[in-house]
Amino acid sequence: MRIFAGINRNFQPLMAESTLKHKTTVSLFWSFADKFGQQIINLGTGIILMRILDPAEYGLIGALAIFIAFSGILIDSGFTRALLNRKTISPAEYSTVFYFNMGLAILLYLILFAAAPLLAELFHDPRIEAVSKILFLSLLFNAAGIIQQTLLIRKADFRGMTKVNMTALLIAGTVAIVMAFSGYGVWALVVQTLLYAFFRSLFLWFYSKWTPLKVFSIKLLRSFSGLSNKLLLASLISAVFNNIYPSIIAFFYPNSMKQVGYYSQANKYQEIPFGILSNTYRQVSMLVLPEINEQTERLKRVVSKMIKSLAFLSFPIGFLMILIAEPGFIFLFKEKWLPAVPYFQVLCLAGVVSPFAFVMNELFIAREKANYFLGMEIIKRVVLILLIALLFRYGIMGLAASWVIYTWLTLAISLVLTRKLIGYTPADFFKDAFPYAILAFISVAAGYLITLRIHQDLLFLLINIVGTSLLYLLLCSLCKLEMTREIGQWLTSKKR
Repeated sequence: MRIFAGINRNFQPLMAESTLKHKTTVSLFWSFADKFGQQIINLGTGIILMRILDPAEYGLIGALAIFIAFSGILIDSGFTRALLNRKTISPAEYSTVFYFNMGLAILLYLILFAAAPLLAELFHDPRIEAVSKILFLSLLFNAAGIIQQTLLIRKADFRGMTKVNMTALLIAGTVAIVMAFSGYGVWALVVQTLLYAFFRSLFLWFYSKWTPLKVFSIKLLRSFSGLSNKLLLASLISAVFNNIYPSIIAFFYPNSMKQVGYYSQANKYQEIPFGILSNTYRQVSMLVLPEINEQTERLKRVVSKMIKSLAFLSFPIGFLMILIAEPGFIFLFKEKWLPAVPYFQVLCLAGVVSPFAFVMNELFIAREKANYFLGMEIIKRVVLILLIALLFRYGIMGLAASWVIYTWLTLAISLVLTRKLIGYTPADFFKDAFPYAILAFISVAAGYLITLRIHQDLLFLLINIVGTSLLYLLLCSLCKLEMTREIGQWLTSKKR
């Protein structure tokens, strides 16, 4: 019996490790499928719309992005993360948070509706008034589906999330394209945003089968305040500063809606691959890291593995995007979008490291170190304000450069705090990520030299994308880096 007891004690951690690994793998797959599918649909829709619409019409939407982002975070109030972090949640707690979210959404919409004439004056464009009054309705639709989304994430039902998100995107994108071809201009973009928010929430209601009880308790709401208040403040600060650049351009540069459009679309498209990576790992981290939040060594190993896998993907994607930016914009969006290319290339230097910071943030939340999270946001934003003030004189390109510097400094600060929290040091990060960065740079540099005399856009794109990717994988394999070994082992297991 003692022998069997010993075996059982040894077997349980192995079983837990195996279960966690399986859960992580399945969650990663469906989360990635969701984000990748969304971005493919967005890219396809965006290519068509950008070929039809004027950059200034995108500028009208970009100038208002800060208000939508700020209000969306305020409506959520940090309760989603607090709900995800708790082991058990009662139906009354879900219902209380739902009613609070909806009430706050209605209040915020009324405030923004009343402020619409002021926004039009601030951004020097009378069209802003009508656009904002309709566009901000998306806040109400999004608020209606927050609890249903939280329930699916808690169940790790990323497959359901994928179905919901992609169906809503297809409907909204199709209607927007029809409206753009029919000459509705900026209203095609407004309706696209509204329909996506509406159908996404509608499908979440049908899929989750959850309905609120007739219960609202201030006492239950206050029970979330410890973690959620700090997360809320940190998220609000993040939402403002992550979306502030288009508003700065619209406010300080009169008659600059085209420039707002160039900058906002350059930022949007450089964020696509990095957003897929960030959101995929973020959603998986929400599930995996809280389960092992008291096991410091295991946490360190998991974080290290995430950093390696992110580096394996992020660096080659970022460097390649910089190389193919100009022919890519001409081929996809036409020459009228060429002024956006320099912004796109500079912002890629920020995007390439942004997913790493997401992993660090999820670690702070998993360890319930909301003070770390909030402190990080305050320090980061003070740094960003100083950089904007310093580089504002150099125009829009100076603003883009300030974001790059800020992003790299953010990563450095996160690593300092991570070292204190779980012993994962900047040196560990350098060891995990640097080999992939070097090999990615060598591969892209080789692609640049090979295609230096090729002036046909499609041929240039194909040779660089295919050739650079194959060379990068070959170099990683020759250097026997961990991620290529794991891919090889995975493929071998599938053949068996």
